[in-house]
Amino acid sequence: MTDTLLPNGIKDSGGDGAYFRKGCNPFAQTGRSKLQNKRASLNQQIIKQMRMRAGAENLLKASSNNKVKEMVLLELSYVNSNLQLLMGELEGLNSSVEVYQNTQETANIPLIALGLKETKEVDFSAPFKDFISEHYSEDGKRFEDQIADMMDLRQACRTPSRNEAGAELLSKYSSHLPLIESRFFSPTRQTGIFFTWYDSFTGVPVCQQNMSLEKASILFNMAALYSQIGTRSDRQTIVGLEEAISSFQKAAGILNHLKETFTHTPSYDMSPAMLSMLIRMMLAQAQECLFEKTALPGIRNQFYPLMKMAQEAAKVSEIYDQVHQSMIQTPIKDNVPLFWSTMSQVKTNHYRSMAHYFVASALLDHQLGPSDDEDQQEKTLSQVYDQLPEGRSPLDILKKKDERERIGKAHIRRAILGHEEALRIYALCHHLNKLGALQDILKASHERSLLKYNENEIEEDFTDYTEAPDIISKTEHKAEMEFPTNTKVKVIDFFQRLGPLSVFSAKQRWTAPRTIRLRPEDRDLGFTLKGESPVQVVSLDPLCPAAADGLKEGDYIVLVGDTDCKWMGVSEVMRLLKDVDEEGIDIQVVSLMDTNPSMPTKSATFCGNLPKTYSMICLAYNDEDKNPKSRKVTKKSSFLSWGLKNKLKSASTLSLPTADHSGTLPWNKPCPTFPSSSSYNNDSTLY
Repeated sequence: MTDTLLPNGIKDSGGDGAYFRKGCNPFAQTGRSKLQNKRASLNQQIIKQMRMRAGAENLLKASSNNKVKEMVLLELSYVNSNLQLLMGELEGLNSSVEVYQNTQETANIPLIALGLKETKEVDFSAPFKDFISEHYSEDGKRFEDQIADMMDLRQACRTPSRNEAGAELLSKYSSHLPLIESRFFSPTRQTGIFFTWYDSFTGVPVCQQNMSLEKASILFNMAALYSQIGTRSDRQTIVGLEEAISSFQKAAGILNHLKETFTHTPSYDMSPAMLSMLIRMMLAQAQECLFEKTALPGIRNQFYPLMKMAQEAAKVSEIYDQVHQSMIQTPIKDNVPLFWSTMSQVKTNHYRSMAHYFVASALLDHQLGPSDDEDQQEKTLSQVYDQLPEGRSPLDILKKKDERERIGKAHIRRAILGHEEALRIYALCHHLNKLGALQDILKASHERSLLKYNENEIEEDFTDYTEAPDIISKTEHKAEMEFPTNTKVKVIDFFQRLGPLSVFSAKQRWTAPRTIRLRPEDRDLGFTLKGESPVQVVSLDPLCPAAADGLKEGDYIVLVGDTDCKWMGVSEVMRLLKDVDEEGIDIQVVSLMDTNPSMPTKSATFCGNLPKTYSMICLAYNDEDKNPKSRKVTKKSSFLSWGLKNKLKSASTLSLPTADHSGTLPWNKPCPTFPSSSSYNNDSTLY
């Protein structure tokens, strides 16, 4: 299960003079790599079956032969069955928590880690070189090394190592994305680059041409990586527990940032409802580790420590109950693995039973003595209960031995019933049955409660029906979301040679570079310079030779002789110009053109103002349907419960294509190709 690292060795041309790490070797036969390879394989099989279903549905609409329709319907039933089986396998992968646990850990309840989202490789080479040539008037071949380094960095992010170095790798690529977006992704034209990411729960591919999906998916994987670091930590040591707590809190912080920043990401695993549930689960696991950290040195068998641990355990139970309630809500319950909701339910009952056991131990094993602080114990007991049985007060329970024993036995009975319920739920999930350590812990806790009950059993106790009151949850250390400081690392633009990003970006438009011959008259060039970099021509004398040669007010100087001066300030450029002889010197300038009003960036999940299902985006692109608005759109229920389309949601709600005999489903329409830049603006040529 150890991560196998490839050696460093790719030069980071991002400018920081370091080498960036590669990810884990995808061919290493580790538990985690096998799991990710299996996930990638399932994603490909799911998209294959969806292509087959799309073709069958189109044939069903086009054919009028009843025999053909019967055969197509039979084929559709097979395809849908295969999709359900593949979905079951994907759920099994999400339930395989044992490969993420610490190899030497057998005394702790397993924790749940998120799997990394899979993506397709993206070839930036041709589109970026073309864009550099057309937009920046540079030779794109001169940037081949930088493009290759960026592609290698993205490839490495597909298999990050499960430690801080892997998180730093993802952070570095995430920090490069805004720079790449500003350089190459214009609001008025498409680059032809498609980013495809697979939903981690359903395997459905989502494809977009803008960078939003790429940014959001990298953040999701960063949170998933921190969750894996947390589950891998050694929870038998204080250091390991602190690492696990910090990792889960960081995962929750990143997921919360993802939810607040990317509100319309068209992937179900990054929908607001799903992210809210994942945040609760990460915080619940952090709270569980905080409880284990408190209990690790040992719990003193005294009244106050036992009451404190009872409320701490009740807090963990309460949070897991909230997680379970969010998992069983529609539509989350259709996509969350059964293992996850069952595990949260088991932990809810287990920790609630532990809370009752601690209270029972405090009441049965410790009587109020002359040396004890009666007021303090009364205050502690009153803070544990929200409501006492009628006719009883905290002081009565503490002072009267019979009352103390009666309430203590009632707590131990609730503890036994809760442990039995946890074991019953455990037996219902076959994925949980693979976790032998979990079963051992649940049985040991149950036997401990039974032993405590037998120690205090009296013959006539069977007539006592006293119900133990609920325990108020309370914690001294609440798990909080933590946003990692290394999420935004300082990087230097791969393509800094193109010039300062404030001027030389994809949203700016210039004229083609013009060559101007400067011949000073009485050491006067006929203009002055201003700005930092690049410098700008101001106060131009309209009668000077440079103006006659084509120099204009506001031009940017990009080249003096053979020296690139995009990054030079006024003093540096003047130093190059002050020694110009009578023959003069050639400079190159560009003029900033008026930028047309920005048009909304078209997304691959939208076409013709109609939302497209995310699966069909990656199936085919054609322009046969010239009038997509002419068809009436109706909504039908899906054959697969895990792909239900919420009729009240917009395009950000996941929907899977299904067989429909009316031929009116929106995903049955061919998806036209994305319009070229000329379809947006005839003047989209940038110089």
